[in-house]
Amino acid sequence: MILVAGSANLDFVVRAPHIPAPGETVLGTDFRTFAGGKGANQAIACCRAGGVITSMLLGLGRDSFAEPIEASLNAAGVKLHIIRADTFPTGTAFICVSDDAENAITVAPGANSALRAEHLPELGGIGYLLLQLETPLPTVAAYACAAQQAGVKVVLNAAPAQALMPELLTRVDVLVVNHGELAIVSNCTGSVADCLMQLPDVPCVVVTLGGQGCCARLGENIFLQRAFPITPVDTTAAGDTFCGVLVASLAGQHALPVALERASAAAALACTRPGAQDSIPSSQEVDQFLADQPVDAAANAAAAIELAKFAGFTF
Repeated sequence: MILVAGSANLDFVVRAPHIPAPGETVLGTDFRTFAGGKGANQAIACCRAGGVITSMLLGLGRDSFAEPIEASLNAAGVKLHIIRADTFPTGTAFICVSDDAENAITVAPGANSALRAEHLPELGGIGYLLLQLETPLPTVAAYACAAQQAGVKVVLNAAPAQALMPELLTRVDVLVVNHGELAIVSNCTGSVADCLMQLPDVPCVVVTLGGQGCCARLGENIFLQRAFPITPVDTTAAGDTFCGVLVASLAGQHALPVALERASAAAALACTRPGAQDSIPSSQEVDQFLADQPVDAAANAAAAIELAKFAGFTF
């Protein structure tokens, strides 16, 4: 079983020809609201796309913004441990999605800031604890410590990126970051390979590289996974989908290369649909997507070589 402890937001999403530059006003073409938040997105990905029993600890306000978030999580089958904040509104995110599927996001944490160390539920039966950084860092550190002491595997998606305390990293079993987040966490400006060398105390580090794919270091072993070719519509929650399916696959006793493949497939599918939680595929859709992929050994080998060069690995 997986426990996700993290953020839940109501996303206010506007589509526009491009993301505004500082001081620029852009006329949008469409506006919708979606249930979102890194923690909630990842919980739904674990449960729906990963097919693993999942519960979530989250903070919500006593307002109407909380209702669609609860409804979305309940519909996905996620068991909820809700901390109801009296002095904070439900978290919100303001998202601009451009016609080329890129996005810019501003988050107002609200009730996510109300989560405290004492709110962590009992960890009996939990195999993996999945954390992010949209909740207070001292709370994240306390949860990681409690999980380590209980023999629960700790997965940290270090996003939004910030410098982390060394003692927190020593409690993390799997760190998931994109290239920019890796640079901040490792305090390194070099290649992916260079940055990974600065994190020797983390047993496994997984790095997402957008359209290039992803890579992982497990001990001294390096694994590469190419990106699946798609036509993106909205990249919102692609990274969260990746995290959730990765953890679900590991919890299901899949080897890391298989977990990377399934997570990449689920994230690719999420990019072909609008919204955050609405875009997350089912596990059956992930299975079918992988089954439909052409088998081209030469092309796969060439993609792996290009990915290795991009990440700075030499073999």
